[in-house]
Amino acid sequence: QLQLAESGGGLVQAGGSLRLSCAASGRTYSHYTMGWFRQAPGVEREFVARISWTGGSTYYTDSVKGRFTISKDNAKNTVDLQMNSLKPEDTGLYYCAASTRLIPTSWSRDYQFWGRGTQVTVSS
Repeated sequence: QLQLAESGGGLVQAGGSLRLSCAASGRTYSHYTMGWFRQAPGVEREFVARISWTGGSTYYTDSVKGRFTISKDNAKNTVDLQMNSLKPEDTGLYYCAASTRLIPTSWSRDYQFWGRGTQVTVSS
């Protein structure tokens, strides 16, 4: 089993920055695509960003392109999400997730392991 734990959330004003981190433990030797998802109250969970096992391939949802950057450190078993120029619509519970699918995916149903989430609140 793989365990994931997010940290780094908080309250920030619009235009500010936050850096989320996801620490993996347990079965970390397998090859995973790592993703970040978010969920606002009353809204379905949505994809934010993903990164391949090697870190060589990244993909973002359109609304965060140019503002968010996903990165990973395989030696430390961490995946980070740097969020700049935050907007109130970025508010939500942010989840780290891992997928064992060979082809990188943005569908939440393809991710087998999930953290408990970290809250990000952006005030206007």
